[in-house]
Amino acid sequence: MMTDISFFLAATFLAGLLMSLVRLPALLGFLAAGFALNSLGVEELPYLDFIAELGVALLLFGIGLKLDVRSLLAREVWVTTAGHLALSVAAGTGFLWLLAIVGFPLLGGLDVGTLALIAFALSFSSTVFVVKVLEEQSELQSFYGRVAIGILVMQDLAAVIFMTVAGGHVPHVLAIPLLAALLPLGWVARRVWDHVPHGDMQALFGLAMALGPGYAAFEAVGLKGDLGALLVGMVLAGDRAATQLSHHLFLLKDLLLVGFFISIGFGGAVTGEGVLLGLTLLLLLPVQVLLYVWLLDRHKLRRRTSVKAGLVLGNYSEFGLIVVSVAVAGGLLEEIWLVVMSVAVAASFVIAAVVNSRSDALLRQARRVMPMHPPDDVHPHETPISFGSARAVVMGMGRIGTSAYEELSSTYGLEVLGVENLPSRVQDLRGRGLRIVEADAADSDFWSRLESTTQVEIVVLAMPFHGASRLALAELATIGYTGVVAAVAQYDDDARDYAELGAEVVVHLYEGAGLSIAEQAAERLADRS
Repeated sequence: MMTDISFFLAATFLAGLLMSLVRLPALLGFLAAGFALNSLGVEELPYLDFIAELGVALLLFGIGLKLDVRSLLAREVWVTTAGHLALSVAAGTGFLWLLAIVGFPLLGGLDVGTLALIAFALSFSSTVFVVKVLEEQSELQSFYGRVAIGILVMQDLAAVIFMTVAGGHVPHVLAIPLLAALLPLGWVARRVWDHVPHGDMQALFGLAMALGPGYAAFEAVGLKGDLGALLVGMVLAGDRAATQLSHHLFLLKDLLLVGFFISIGFGGAVTGEGVLLGLTLLLLLPVQVLLYVWLLDRHKLRRRTSVKAGLVLGNYSEFGLIVVSVAVAGGLLEEIWLVVMSVAVAASFVIAAVVNSRSDALLRQARRVMPMHPPDDVHPHETPISFGSARAVVMGMGRIGTSAYEELSSTYGLEVLGVENLPSRVQDLRGRGLRIVEADAADSDFWSRLESTTQVEIVVLAMPFHGASRLALAELATIGYTGVVAAVAQYDDDARDYAELGAEVVVHLYEGAGLSIAEQAAERLADRS
């Protein structure tokens, strides 16, 4: 057993490392490892599917922790989801029908209803893949990232409803009280959470909530366990410790998701016909992307939001595999379609990873052909931004940013403005009387929406991700900002990077904490004298 595990780990690590060396996401290596191991006749580890399910459950739980329920009710989310589903199924059915007419293998003899079922499976975008891309680009909390996540959640709900109906498994009557108990459960869990020690106990608490009242309870009443993990995360969202809990589970979730990507390669015995059809289905991806972009643009979203969201959603989903497996179990499709869908999903990840690594270049091309919405006729989240008369701006209003804001305001008497992209935090800080703009400083369109920065003398970069601060420094240089730029760095490499990009003041996170504690201790000693 240990030999098998070691072999799987070695093959997966080497494949992931190879992809990283050629500047592609490591997850593509994990996919390749799964297909390679399957092709070589290596038996799938008996608990690989369990690891994959656990990783997806923790992923959805983490999304729920960061999800603002109001975002699901936004028109640009639910209208786009419904419109894209209808148009995508229509386009996919027509495409498959044309392939059947020209005699493409595996499509002969399938009626329109079956073709529509396959097109339905192809209409979903991958939650796992999209979240990984957004995390790597530090844009999970950007506006376009939140829109994309909202669409994915609505798609996942549609998939769960389909699987429940198509599978013939009517949820147990206890599903109703379970759903009704979610809100009181959230209240009780928050009270318990307040007394949970930091560190390992926080992570254990998160696992218990995601897999207990989340996954296991929902599975027990005939509902999808992944949906339960997502909903439990949502009822805990907004708690002051939610972000910290998400960080505690981050590494564990990423490690378990490696199992998910490997498991795709074990979808079935790879055949020439299956691979050919799976790769041919990739021709639908540009249509999927264009539909997303067009629908989002109809909601007066800026071109960057529409294009970046469309590109990141341009892939096939693990839910498509599940839909096909339900159809196979019901006798609607032959088993070879599991291979076809596995190839299509894996190949779509490869293409989407390459495309999203070049999304800024594609965005520049799109801006040449897409008309710009007038400034007075755009989505409320996309309106021009003014710093007003603020002399200091703090970007990223977590604990460090909030402390910097209060210090600049109370000690130095400066008029300060905070920039924060998390709606719940914006609301909380505004309730405390702080001046906050809800925006994402890691969004390049944020800088183009600024009306003026000439009066700003100090910019503090207190964002939690290195990539976000790098982008902000580059944009400040582009607009010719001449004031003082201060940045917080977690690692020595980050500190050197910021200094090279033009930050005049770079404070190491732990060095700053040391200075602060020393200063406060000295002041307390002076008070005693």
